[in-house]
Amino acid sequence: GAGMEGCGQRLVPTVPPAQGRAEHLQLLLRRSQEAKNSAYCPYSRFPVGAALLTASGEIFSGCNVENACHSLGVCAERTAIHKAISEGHTSFKAMAISSNMGEDFITPCGACRQVMREFGTDWDIYLTKADGTYIVKRLEELLPLSFGPEDLKK
Repeated sequence: GAGMEGCGQRLVPTVPPAQGRAEHLQLLLRRSQEAKNSAYCPYSRFPVGAALLTASGEIFSGCNVENACHSLGVCAERTAIHKAISEGHTSFKAMAISSNMGEDFITPCGACRQVMREFGTDWDIYLTKADGTYIVKRLEELLPLSFGPEDLKK
């Protein structure tokens, strides 16, 4: 539909290994900000964008998509994860999350933290403010003492 084009885009970064992490991070942050522009949020008016970096170097972006039946809405983080999984990716390095919040860093909700946890605890989550400043947390910091797939095997 109109205004949703950005949610479907993905990009394979072509960053030379010598330049490495800084360029990957800037691209990831930019893609999360761009994804925010595609958010469908007529009820909350709170656009969120996320960009997920896979182990193979691809970036999948996502935005929040609300619904008149509020419980059927989906967060940007889960949109990005579901897109990556639907394309065959299950190993993730990092995620950047963007919103228009100026005072505080955007943080993922509990449900998103648990969905992220399904794919390990050892990856970076970049929490941003509207001006692009960020802090980075390990997923294990955002969801300590978590329950994951390995716990079902005990």
